[in-house]
Amino acid sequence: MKLEAVIFDLDGVITDTAEYHYVAWKQLGESIGIPFDREFNETLKGISRGESLERILRLGGKENDYTEEEKAELARQKNEHYVSLLVNLTPADTYPGIVSLLTELKAQGIPAVIASASKNAPQILRSLEIDKLFRYVVHPDSVKRGKPAPDLFLRGAEEVGVSPEHCVGIEDATAGVEAIKAAGMKAVGIGEAEALQAAGADIVLPNTSGLNVNLLNSLL
Repeated sequence: MKLEAVIFDLDGVITDTAEYHYVAWKQLGESIGIPFDREFNETLKGISRGESLERILRLGGKENDYTEEEKAELARQKNEHYVSLLVNLTPADTYPGIVSLLTELKAQGIPAVIASASKNAPQILRSLEIDKLFRYVVHPDSVKRGKPAPDLFLRGAEEVGVSPEHCVGIEDATAGVEAIKAAGMKAVGIGEAEALQAAGADIVLPNTSGLNVNLLNSLL
């Protein structure tokens, strides 16, 4: 089989805005009397904004204290703070090996796609100055289910006209790896091997510096 598309997660694969998410969620949590630490913040990795808020409210026993409209406003406040922090991103914040991989894919006519829970993906890619290297960015609101459901990855493949079995997905979160495998794609995990292998990753790399087209092709 031939590699026909590569579908990337964003946070933890292309760059790291996790600290910005942590700062924004922590400020919001403290504003409503729910402090939390970095360990809890790890449980929000790869999860949508709405579900992250629900988890924070459950942590504080306040899941029934807010109407849907009030929850939407809390999520909006968090995102506004997070977006204000993104101005600090520069091309230097792109992970090692990513630009060379994207350039290699583009030269070979292999589409690169973003399948992220983040609605701010286009802005982040522009800040990193790599937006032109991606064929398509899946908007999380365009699918019914977030990760670990396969919807984001399946939509990415569909938008570039490629069958899932000809795609490789790249993720740093277990929920993301599970989503890739549920979509019928090969999965590359970035980070801690044990958890990512348990989630079904076909190969795990400690970081992105070792990514290249030959490696991805070898998985098919």
